[in-house]
Amino acid sequence: MISSSVEVARQGAHQGSAIGQGINYTRTLGNLPGNVCTPSYLADQAEQLGRESKGALAVDILDEEALTELGAGALLSVGRGSREPSRLIVMHYKGADNADEAPHVLIGKGITFDTGGISLKPGEGMDEMKFDMGGAASVFGTVKALLNIKPKLNLVFIVAAAENMPDGAATKPGDIITTLKGLTVEVLNTDAEGRLVLCDALTYAERFKPASVVDIATLTGAAIIALGHHATGLLSNDDDLALDLLDAGEGAWDRAWHLPLWDEYQEQLDSNFADLANIGGRPAGTITAACFLSRFAEHFPWAHLDIAGTAWHSGKQKGATGRPLNLNTSRRTELDPVRLF
Repeated sequence: MISSSVEVARQGAHQGSAIGQGINYTRTLGNLPGNVCTPSYLADQAEQLGRESKGALAVDILDEEALTELGAGALLSVGRGSREPSRLIVMHYKGADNADEAPHVLIGKGITFDTGGISLKPGEGMDEMKFDMGGAASVFGTVKALLNIKPKLNLVFIVAAAENMPDGAATKPGDIITTLKGLTVEVLNTDAEGRLVLCDALTYAERFKPASVVDIATLTGAAIIALGHHATGLLSNDDDLALDLLDAGEGAWDRAWHLPLWDEYQEQLDSNFADLANIGGRPAGTITAACFLSRFAEHFPWAHLDIAGTAWHSGKQKGATGRPLNLNTSRRTELDPVRLF
């Protein structure tokens, strides 16, 4: 009995240490300046994790040539005004006893700096837009943690990385782009770019026939208006998945709040010129952003975590928080009863 308790304590300490390292890695990436942490830098980080894993993590990097051939027009449209090339970063971890078991997929928004593009943001506070890759940083931190914990799960991690800048080649308000799924999007505001990179990543995830997909993004200022800086916004097309994530957040004290994803909100995305618009106006901005993403998540259980209010602190305590890595690594799954993603 005593030896069993010691082993449980040892395992708990090991998991705690691994999660702590993951949080620190998330914070480190989030705090890096935009001239250091670029899409290519994130791709290099993924390849380094792959090397350090000694074969446990396979890494695929899709450059702009590969993305063009693939047809990822939404992701490419965001980085069009930047000298920094966009990347789709894919990391594969196979820990399940059955290598063919459906994987769980975690997707991160990796806008390494967000000026807003042609729909330029105000200058005040723009330095904090280096934190717009907080979702990607959380994905990297989760990978770091699990490589130490070694859960018996199959997992895929996808980071859609781009820099949103204004120049003569940048996407303009009113432009129409074609997504990887084939849907056309009227870009009414180039500062609503996160959903554009994520929609192609969600479509890419279909090829893995996933058991579940969760995306993490500093997506909307509206999430801060609704929830402040305490709770992450959660929207989902699957109630079981949503409840699973809410429970994980409560247990890890990295809480989320479930917002509705009702069909009535979808009409705000109607466009006269394309299949849908990339914004739905001021009302319910966090919800309509998730409605946009839901159009690309129809073939699997999916949840969206809007961490715009929780990914970093402003003011004297300015810096990345490491959230929601605690939530990620505390999620229970049917495949693994241990508290792991």
